[in-house]
Amino acid sequence: MDELQDVQLTEIKPLLNDKNAARNFQDFDCQEHDIETAFGVVHVTMRGTPKGNRPVILTYHDIGLNHKSCFNAFFNFEDMQEITQHFAVCHVDAPGQQEGAPPFPSGYQYPSMDELAEMLPAVLTHLNLKSFIGIGLGAGAYILSRCALSHPDLVEGLVLINVDPCAKGWIDWAASKFSGWTTNIVDIVLAHHFGHEELQANLDLIQTYRLHIAQDINQDNLQLFLTSYNSRRDLEIERPVLGINENTAKTLKCPALLVVGDNSPAVEAVVECNSRLDPTKTTLLKMADCGGLPQVVQVRNASQHLGCTEPLALLALKPHFLFPQPGKLTEAFKYFVQGMGYMPAASMTRLMRSRTHSSSSVGSGESVRSRSHTSNHGEGSAGTPEGIDLQDAPQTMEVSC
Repeated sequence: MDELQDVQLTEIKPLLNDKNAARNFQDFDCQEHDIETAFGVVHVTMRGTPKGNRPVILTYHDIGLNHKSCFNAFFNFEDMQEITQHFAVCHVDAPGQQEGAPPFPSGYQYPSMDELAEMLPAVLTHLNLKSFIGIGLGAGAYILSRCALSHPDLVEGLVLINVDPCAKGWIDWAASKFSGWTTNIVDIVLAHHFGHEELQANLDLIQTYRLHIAQDINQDNLQLFLTSYNSRRDLEIERPVLGINENTAKTLKCPALLVVGDNSPAVEAVVECNSRLDPTKTTLLKMADCGGLPQVVQVRNASQHLGCTEPLALLALKPHFLFPQPGKLTEAFKYFVQGMGYMPAASMTRLMRSRTHSSSSVGSGESVRSRSHTSNHGEGSAGTPEGIDLQDAPQTMEVSC
């Protein structure tokens, strides 16, 4: 009965009526592009029309996923419409990972992670876009971070979910090689997304993604993307320290929101990334009772409690019902965008906020809105919840929800 109490039925909102259940807002006003770059062709889906000089929201998915399976549940969540009405959205699929992608020819050299990042400026140029606010998961978060380091003028902010800034160590490399000989690629990808507890307990969700990875993603193409991610370089970022290296430290120049579920296998990597970033521009969001995919539903056994005829995760990937879990991330993203001055103030109700001081967290009190041109879009502090002032906070803000 305790688990029954965790499911708030009043929060379940049908986004569309049954007549149009097979479609959702992500299917409207959609333009697909296959864009040629110096490192190969990349598939991009544009939704909406760019709003003047505003950045677009640009997404990049993780291994074993594409933009639909990674982000549809998040962007279809009702509260996200308040945000997307202000922005066009650009979904990038890594080469060969989109729906219906043909296999690459024999001997094809898949782009490295650095090269995947270098494709993004060509995408912006082709679509006549000036800059973006990035949302990336796992490998996608790494790619967006690499792009921001190489082209800081193109990236106004980053939401990095399950980001790992480190190269794969030789022990990890050997373990992955061994597991590759003994385990199929679907199990390897599932272990990348989900922790041991979630793999054992959240069977509906795991089975849904197992089928998606095995049936909807070209397996040879997936192996190439996985190999590229496992061969990544360290981001080589370091935390700037006032009076020591604040002008020379290599780190992200834009505001960053780091997101991880407390049951995710990426917790240590995200905490490591947080320790290397500028604390005046970084927020760490730890989502309680959440696993490896915080942008979709993570409510254990709720499908049985609700009497659903479909697996819970399948409902999260379809338009007719969405559960409360994406609401936490949606509200955090709304707050993040408000801090950049691109949205009017709105109340923050779902998140419990607390500040944590790290012994290594020092700074100059620099504004989160590091780019001067964002000041023309409104007061970034307008949406700040009571008791939190990011404008003058020299330490990383850790948010628990």
